[in-house]
Amino acid sequence: MWVKTVVKFQSKGCDLMIYVGIDIAKDKHFCAIADSDGEILEQPFGLDNNRTGYSLLLSKLKPFSRESVLIGMESTAHYGENLLFFLHDNGYSISVINPIQTATLRKAGIRKTKTDAADSLLIIKSLILNKNRVFDKQDIAYLRLKNLCRFRSKQKKSTTRLKIQLVTFVDIAFPELQTFFKSGIHGKACYELLKSCPAKDDIAALHLTRLGNLLSKSSHGRFGKEEAIALKSLAKSSVGTSDTSISHQIVSTIEQIELLEKQTASLDSLIISQVSDLDSVLLSVPGMSHIICAMILGEIGDIKRFSEPSKLLAFAGLDPSVNQSGKFKAKSTRMSKRGSYLLRYALVFAAWNVCRNNNTFNTYYELKRSQGHSHYSALGHVAHKLVRVIFKMLKDNVAFSLD
Repeated sequence: MWVKTVVKFQSKGCDLMIYVGIDIAKDKHFCAIADSDGEILEQPFGLDNNRTGYSLLLSKLKPFSRESVLIGMESTAHYGENLLFFLHDNGYSISVINPIQTATLRKAGIRKTKTDAADSLLIIKSLILNKNRVFDKQDIAYLRLKNLCRFRSKQKKSTTRLKIQLVTFVDIAFPELQTFFKSGIHGKACYELLKSCPAKDDIAALHLTRLGNLLSKSSHGRFGKEEAIALKSLAKSSVGTSDTSISHQIVSTIEQIELLEKQTASLDSLIISQVSDLDSVLLSVPGMSHIICAMILGEIGDIKRFSEPSKLLAFAGLDPSVNQSGKFKAKSTRMSKRGSYLLRYALVFAAWNVCRNNNTFNTYYELKRSQGHSHYSALGHVAHKLVRVIFKMLKDNVAFSLD
């Protein structure tokens, strides 16, 4: 038994609390139950990550009132999300603990013990000794937004990779095509052309009328007969390689790009819908889109996790790195970039948009440019300023008000 420590759960106002520690794993969790006096009511037991396991947990919790129970689990990627949602839907209070807290308690012990059963007890100890924030409905919404935005980011990266790949294939099959499409080959007209005629010989052999109709329809009338004649002539004189394997890869890559872009558009609609339901004050920031707002809210979560703007800056990796040794101290340093990449991207993107839509931020941006800062360096300074504004807005739930 631990040293008896009575900790009242402030939001519930109960004298005797029941603490549940759950060590999360992929297939089987470990759970233990104790009261606020440190008495273990249930020794660590296994909990399968399925309906049977979840029902077992509910049966163990049934003797206690929901108001007296606080459940703790470590933040471990996605493995605990199903259980978190399940317990929240069943009316239980849940606190997600930083693994650093339990690691610190583990190091404080004389013997180095690292087992799932022991960790479930350490989580209970952390719940008793530390002030814990309980997940609420808004936290669940933020978590779902974070998952959606991170998935969207992966899709965008996959699309970019495929587009780079497509350029490589076209360079081999028909390198002169990029000079014909001045805005680049990643457009509907070029994609439709390459899906029908992926090789230079296919284009050269295509009837002029059909080629003209194909270009006109896919470009909404921007290209016509003259462009079809020029393209046909370009194909005939091309130094590209006629290779069926390259042609197959071109068509396949375009189909993958179009599928991903279609899925991303559908995902954007879902994200916009969820952000609209939250009705966040961040949407009042000039130039703030629903997608960027979703990224910021999803990555930050509850703003109460951060006691001051500097900690939010550090979480985003926008804080300056430190370069000091002995008497030497660097006069200028770069941003640390150690934090949430997606949050950092969203804040810098939002900083540029707010510069273009707000005089105060635009003046600040121009000031930094006049001091010799590059565009991105100046945006970094603007992002710092924007983080302080966002912190105040979310903390006090007030709309953007700078002129």
